[in-house]
Amino acid sequence: MAELFDSARMADTKSIGRRWEDMDTDVLVKIFKELNMIQLAPVSRVCRSWRMACSDPFIWNTLDLGHLQSNFIQTTAPPYIWVDERSDRRLTRILRMAMALSFGNVTYMIFHFNLYMKDDHLSYISERSPCLRRLVMPAWNRITKDGICQAIRRWENLESLTMPSIPHPPYIMEEISRSCKNFSQLKVMGTFDVNFAFAITVNLPKLKVLSLRCSIITKQALLLILDSMDSLEVLNISHCLLLETLRRPVRSELDQAILHKGSRIREFFHCQSSSCTTCKRMIEDEGLMRWYRYEDWFWRRDEVSSLDLGDYGKLFDENCVNRLTAS
Repeated sequence: MAELFDSARMADTKSIGRRWEDMDTDVLVKIFKELNMIQLAPVSRVCRSWRMACSDPFIWNTLDLGHLQSNFIQTTAPPYIWVDERSDRRLTRILRMAMALSFGNVTYMIFHFNLYMKDDHLSYISERSPCLRRLVMPAWNRITKDGICQAIRRWENLESLTMPSIPHPPYIMEEISRSCKNFSQLKVMGTFDVNFAFAITVNLPKLKVLSLRCSIITKQALLLILDSMDSLEVLNISHCLLLETLRRPVRSELDQAILHKGSRIREFFHCQSSSCTTCKRMIEDEGLMRWYRYEDWFWRRDEVSSLDLGDYGKLFDENCVNRLTAS
């Protein structure tokens, strides 16, 4: 951190003879953007001008907690997961720190597929991030219908959602339709059947982008999307297992009818190749991708550029994970 401040002294020659708290905000923001969340916390308490710089949207546009996972055990009873209380307390501490520092400027949040938050966590961040436009939250096991719907109502500006497959999708599609007038992008990780497809076609007919990569898709669901979504501009079914029905697990190739319908979409991504590493993994995992078995970046990828998560963010890097785990 000291090296960053030394660089700032050299970069801002006009600041010679002035106090640190009088430095230009733009200069402070450039310095603080190189810090992680834990380093920012004490810096924000130095003075008012530093506090404002630490909360700048340039720093907090994206809150990427992709490194953070819960300590959990899978169970046979709902919600099919048990999470260590220490994980919940750690998540609460991190969210409080992030929300206090960001001052409502977060527009893009990313959570790991093994981070199992509760309604309390979701309610806390939805109250304090009213400008959110994109949410990546692949694990909903401990989140209730009321919990996610309340959050969606608060996020009126939401445009993009990455979510898991859920048993009863209509309620969340209905809430998005009512509350999020600019919603345009959806990514589903898991099984995609005709009920899910119908919920989308009825409630989100103007959806522009849909990614189902690395999912199990029934042929009927895919055809319903292709036939009904006139506004759809981008569809990604890369590395999916296409089944005739969920009760008849016979893998089907993309036939000419599907390829023809897909060709009418501006961008139609598909890959069901025996030589593709990702397709091989889907087959080996029987359609339910075991992300934890593979590279830590693998789950973040998407052929659709606007849904690809890219590299991990600076705000919550591995150093943050190590320090918080040790404390």
